Parts: sequence; structure tokens; C-alpha cells
Amino acid sequence: MANSESELNRLRQALEIPPKQEWEYVVRLLLRLIGEDPTREGLRRTPLRVKQSLQFLTRGYQMDPAKVLNRSFREVRSDEMVIVKEIDFFSLCEHHLLPFFGKCHVAYLPDKKVIGLSKIPRLVDAFARRLQVQERLTTQIAEALNTHLQPRGVACVLEASHLCLMMRGVQKQNTLAVTSSMLGAFRTDEKTRSEFLTLIRSKLSA
Repeated sequence: MANSESELNRLRQALEIPPKQEWEYVVRLLLRLIGEDPTREGLRRTPLRVKQSLQFLTRGYQMDPAKVLNRSFREVRSDEMVIVKEIDFFSLCEHHLLPFFGKCHVAYLPDKKVIGLSKIPRLVDAFARRLQVQERLTTQIAEALNTHLQPRGVACVLEASHLCLMMRGVQKQNTLAVTSSMLGAFRTDEKTRSEFLTLIRSKLSA
């Protein structure tokens, strides 16, 4: 963090940017580089809007996954698979700063501890709301749960649409990227892994 701050200070000095006006300068410059006039009515407040938008979309940097998972319950006895599926997530591709988004499915096999179900979507947000690649995001979610709960196994599957594939490059609008991370019993036990994959595909009847 210290190195990032010192680099930012060097950029401020080199570009003669007044303190606390980086966003305005950077976005105005970007607008000019793409051929726009940042002084026209519709763009005058764009630097502020971009600042607020990106701060929201990357708020995961201010979320500590360890604090998200700061509590677990030992008194609950369970050795059955716990699944939270179809968790909506939104992230930004670190290569193009374009969104990718989709569904996250998470499961674990408790050993001595379980966790509140709402903690899992919060953990997904803590990692997704950063500049990411899907492969790393999948692994981070699984490893964080594995470290905190020390379960018999953890599984995480992400299915995502990437605007860098849909809007540019190959421009394939119906392409889904699927990544998985299987730890413990989900990696070593084919029956456990198959049960998880079947359950996340199934639609439970009312």
C-alpha cells in the first residue's frame, strides 16, 4: 500500500495534479483521448459519477474476507453437504476493466464447524468486487472457506458471461465461462463431487 501511495504522489507531481483531484483529471483526460468534449453538459459530472461507480464496484478491497468469516458455530452437529447455489456476482476483468458476471455455487462438508449461510454470499462479494480473473476468484472463495472452517471438503463453481468476449474480440454473446475449485473430499471422492454437481444443476420441486 505504501508503494502504491508513493507512486500516486509521483504521478501527481509529474502531471501537476492538485491533491484530491485525480479522478477529475484522469476521467477528463480519458474523455478527450476517446474524442469527447468533457466540458459539454452531459459529461460535466461524469468524473464524479465514474469515481462513485468504480469505488462501489471495487469495494471488495475494503472488505477483509477473514472478518466476513469471523464467526462459526461449533454447537451445530452436521456432517451433510451444505450448498448455497446461484449466488449472483459481479466483477471487473483486470485485463480490460470490463464486467463479468454470473452465478456462483458453493458447498462444503462440515467437520466440527458450520457457518451462517449469509456469510457465503458476502465472502463471494468480498473477492468479486475487485479487479479479477475468474480462475483466481473461484480459487480464493474455496480456499478462504477451507482455511476458516477446516471442513472435510469445499467446492466452488462459477459460471460467468464476460463482456470482453461479448462486446469486443470474438464477440460471442452466448458464451459462458465455467471454472471450479474442488478441495478435500470434493477432489478425492468422485461420488461426493458428482452429488454436488448434480444438486447445483437440479431445480428442486416446491
